[in-house]
Amino acid sequence: MLRAVGLVKSYRAPTGKPIRVLAGVDLTVKGGELVVVTGPSGSGKSTLLNVLGLLEDGDSGEIWFEDARVSGLGRAAKSQARGRYVGFLFQSFLLLPSLTALENVMLAARYVRRTGGATRRRAMDLLQEVGVADRMDHFPAQLSGGEQQRVAFCRAVLNDPPLLLADEPTGNLDDANGAVILDALRGRARAGGAVVVVSHRPEASVRANALYRLRGGVLESA
Repeated sequence: MLRAVGLVKSYRAPTGKPIRVLAGVDLTVKGGELVVVTGPSGSGKSTLLNVLGLLEDGDSGEIWFEDARVSGLGRAAKSQARGRYVGFLFQSFLLLPSLTALENVMLAARYVRRTGGATRRRAMDLLQEVGVADRMDHFPAQLSGGEQQRVAFCRAVLNDPPLLLADEPTGNLDDANGAVILDALRGRARAGGAVVVVSHRPEASVRANALYRLRGGVLESA
C-alpha cells in the first residue's frame, strides 16, 4: 500500500548550515500491517510521517500509494491524494472546539465531498465501536483526553483510507486510554489497512508487525 524509496529531507539551521533529517529512507508497508517507528526526540520521526503523508515535501525520493506515484505532485493533486488515501491521527487531537464530537468526525467527509445519512450513521457507528457514542453531542472541552483521541481516531478512519498515519497517538494519554487507541490501530491493520505509528512508548511495539528505529536520518530494523 505504501512504498517510500530514498527519502531525503534537510532543514537549514539558524547558522545557515543544512541539517539532514532523513538520509535516504526506504519503507514499505502493506495492507494488514502495523509498522511502528521509534527514535529519540528530535530524530525526525514526525518529519518522516509528514513527508509520507504529503504534508511536507522531501528533497528527493519517491512515495507510492498503491500503484500511484504521489511524490512530486502539485498542491491540488496532493490534497486529492491525501483525501483518497490517507488518514491522520495526531498527539494533540486537533478537534475543532466549536463542533461536537459527531460533527468533528463528520468533518472528514467534507474533504471527499461525501454527505448524507449514510455518512452520519457510519460516524455514529465508529463512535459506538470506540465507546464514546454517549458523548457524540459533547464539545471537545467537555471530553477527557482519552475521549478526544477516540473521536480523532473515528475522524481519521471515517473515509476508510487505505493508509493511516499516527504521530505519537498515545503521547497525551494514560495507560488505559493509550491501550484503547493502540488496540483500535491494531484493529485497523487487521481489517486490511496499512498503519504507520510513530511512538516512544514501548507498548506500541507489542502490537507491531514490524519495528524500526530512526537514528541519524537512517531507518533501521529494531
